[in-house]
Amino acid sequence: MDDVQPGVPSRIRVLLVDDNPAFLDALGRLLDEEERVEVVGRAHSGEEAIALAGYLAPDLILMDIAMPGMNGLAATVVIKARARAPRVVIVTVSDAPEYQEASRGVGADGFVTKGEVGRELSSVVRALFPPSSEAAGAAL
Repeated sequence: MDDVQPGVPSRIRVLLVDDNPAFLDALGRLLDEEERVEVVGRAHSGEEAIALAGYLAPDLILMDIAMPGMNGLAATVVIKARARAPRVVIVTVSDAPEYQEASRGVGADGFVTKGEVGRELSSVVRALFPPSSEAAGAAL
């Protein structure tokens, strides 16, 4: 039996959202190294993110802001308004305070710049989905 905290999934199902296929590939490779993480889908726009979030029921969405059509902030508003909404972490190029403030304003659970994603993403995910007490010393 898994020693998992209530409400914390043993596997973290992640949806990646970015209009840049190369960044999606790099982010996917980074997350492949994380033991508790399973990438369940990829979206290239806010509209696609909303549809896939409903269909795939991820635990976590890593969402870019600037995308064609509906941007990531607008998509986050729609996704977070749903019952049993997933956690959303904004992953974007700029660390401008107005982007961070806007991300908090739409209900995002975290914010990471693309330049820091390799260093910060594991700790952000760990904070949102704490490992079980037995695995606390292990990597995600």
